[in-house]
Amino acid sequence: MAKILVYNNDLNRMETYYRGESEAMPYITGRTLTVREFRGSSKSPTLWTSKRTMQAWNSQRYIWGGPIPVGYAFKRPWEGGHSYQSQHYAGVAFDVAQTFSNSQRTALRNSAQNSGVWSYVEPVSLTPTWVHFDKRALSSACSSRWLSSS
Repeated sequence: MAKILVYNNDLNRMETYYRGESEAMPYITGRTLTVREFRGSSKSPTLWTSKRTMQAWNSQRYIWGGPIPVGYAFKRPWEGGHSYQSQHYAGVAFDVAQTFSNSQRTALRNSAQNSGVWSYVEPVSLTPTWVHFDKRALSSACSSRWLSSS
């Protein structure tokens, strides 16, 4: 059982949920993102995210029209490879499509970029074997044509 903290952007408050690993994350429609998928390899008993991130996932899944395999979303810095400024640590990022072919990943990356629902979609030069997208609250510290101001 995971404790899930969700920042409700509409109400400007935190919400607390308790969900099993095979249950859908809060605000997810159609069980398209389970707690296990969002958690990935994290051992944290508490996960956090935002309502807008979960709604962006819903929109992307609808636009894509099929399953999107999640490598991981949430990850604490000491669990490998990410700093305290990571969007994964903030609970608003997804690394997906590791099992897709290159052409499927390209199509998904283009879909995510064109959807307008993500704040940042990483270019293929940085993530050639997966697709990274996130719903960060602020602009990236780096400048990139892949950023939008959502």
